[in-house]
Amino acid sequence: MDHSTAWWLLAGLLVIAELLTGTFYLLMLALGAIAGALCAHFGMGTNSQIVTAALLGSGAVLVCYLLRKRSPRRQPASSNRDVNMDVGETVVVEQWNTDGTAQVRYRGATWTVMGRQGALPIPGPHRVAEVIGNRLLVDKI
Repeated sequence: MDHSTAWWLLAGLLVIAELLTGTFYLLMLALGAIAGALCAHFGMGTNSQIVTAALLGSGAVLVCYLLRKRSPRRQPASSNRDVNMDVGETVVVEQWNTDGTAQVRYRGATWTVMGRQGALPIPGPHRVAEVIGNRLLVDKI
C-alpha cells in the first residue's frame, strides 16, 4: 500500500471517530493526517511525512485548546437567559413560609420559589435567578 493511501485512510478514520464521539480535536488530528498524505504525494520521505503530520496535527490541537480556554465560560442552562425564558423575569412574593419557600402565581400557574442561601425572606418583588427543577430561585429586587 502506498504511503499516501495510508495517510488518507487514517484521516478518514479520524473523521469517522470524530463523528461518533463529537471530539473536535480529532478533526485537527485528521488535518495532520491530510498534511502527511500531501507530503507523500509530493514525494517527501516517510520521516518528513510523520514530522509534518505530527507538527500540524498537534499544533492545530494546541491552537484550538488555547482558543477554547480563552473564551468565556458559558452559564449553565438553569441560569442562562438565552436558554431559559424564566431567568430575569419578576415575580411578587406575598408571604414566605417558615421553610424558606413561597408560592407565587407566574405564567398562569402556581410556582414554588426559594430565596438564595443567606438572604432574608422579605415579601415583595423578586427576580428569577435560576430554575431548579420545578422551583424558581429568586433574588430580592
